[in-house]
Amino acid sequence: MNKAVKPVGSQEMAWNFKLIAHHELGGFGGMGEGMSIQLTKDGRRIMWMAHENAPKNFTGVDVSDLKNPRLVVQTELPELYLRSNSLEIVGDIMAVAYQTKQPGQKGAGFELFDISVPENPRSLSFVDCSGPYSRGVHQLWFVDGEYIHMSAGAPDFQPRNQLDDQIYRIFDVRDPTNPKEAGRWWLPGTREGDAEPPPVRHEAKADFGFRAHNTNVYPQRPDRAYIGYIDAGAIVLDISDKANPKMVSRWDNSPPYFGFTHTLLPLFDRNLYIVTDECVLDDMADWPKLVWVLDARNEGNPVPISTLPAPPVDVFGRRGGRFGAHNVHENIPLPTSWVSDLVIVGTFFNAGVRAYDISDPYQPREIGYYVPAAPALAPKGTIQLNDVFVDERGIVYTMDRHTGGLYILEMEF
Repeated sequence: MNKAVKPVGSQEMAWNFKLIAHHELGGFGGMGEGMSIQLTKDGRRIMWMAHENAPKNFTGVDVSDLKNPRLVVQTELPELYLRSNSLEIVGDIMAVAYQTKQPGQKGAGFELFDISVPENPRSLSFVDCSGPYSRGVHQLWFVDGEYIHMSAGAPDFQPRNQLDDQIYRIFDVRDPTNPKEAGRWWLPGTREGDAEPPPVRHEAKADFGFRAHNTNVYPQRPDRAYIGYIDAGAIVLDISDKANPKMVSRWDNSPPYFGFTHTLLPLFDRNLYIVTDECVLDDMADWPKLVWVLDARNEGNPVPISTLPAPPVDVFGRRGGRFGAHNVHENIPLPTSWVSDLVIVGTFFNAGVRAYDISDPYQPREIGYYVPAAPALAPKGTIQLNDVFVDERGIVYTMDRHTGGLYILEMEF
């Protein structure tokens, strides 16, 4: 299949993806990695997105008419040092994560909203995770209406190293007006007072912390949490007793790689794991950052068998900003989410959003990509696509972490 692409530079590049619409979100970018679609009682389809940077908190866009997305609501953060990097929706309840720039700042935690009237989100509760060593909540997972799983600091958690400040925490939110902590887990040796020795740290330029990132739990295995644990790799926990999680397995590729394991996506019917390592440094300073395919037939000993083909270094490596993997569509178990164990769709910052056929997990192959032209006022001079969500119809939504806003795409494969 010929890859008909436009010239490299600031031009759009597309293969097997078609742009349906683009929305600049009122000029407020800084989009994080929280995307979720609500089906309203009056028949509308609202895409909710979290902002990685102040001043905005979250944005709702009516995408009922895909060709004409319409801004519905955009809210403000109470403090400029806050970020709302992550959100999830179940029905008419939305959970939003709040992280501060520095430990000890107030407002760190998560908030639950009633969004039954999208134009007027109403706060139901706020859980304060602020503390002398806490920056609050970076990411949360909320899919069953009962529990929120998150990477978070805690008022009573003192890390041995400040880089290890966010642990895995579980909250019972069956009463959304009164959330209660149900359990927590951290890598042994990272808390002050642990009997275990501290983990061996990565070299200085690649020490991003032994802390939780994505904390995914699926209905196929509600007794398991699938966690990207930054410099500790990909970790599977037994959470059958939520008050006492226990490690089942840990797969760690760093060193020799540069850490920052972001997402562990299980493909249950195929006994595979998809693991992403996030690029966090500009200009290839932490290259390579890849998406790995693991054989998970033996749950206690996952084994890498391939990586998704990386975007071409000669095209994107020095194009500006970050170049490498970030997140994938996570097969979110909700009615508005696409689920596939044969096609992986992920974001690669300046290399755009890309799709891969993994029907042969030993030889994944690229089947499409979309790289927007450099947005106006892009601080790195290029696109930096941060996250992706695919709805149940196969429509792809992706957003820029700087100024580009929201892109709505059709897959043509």
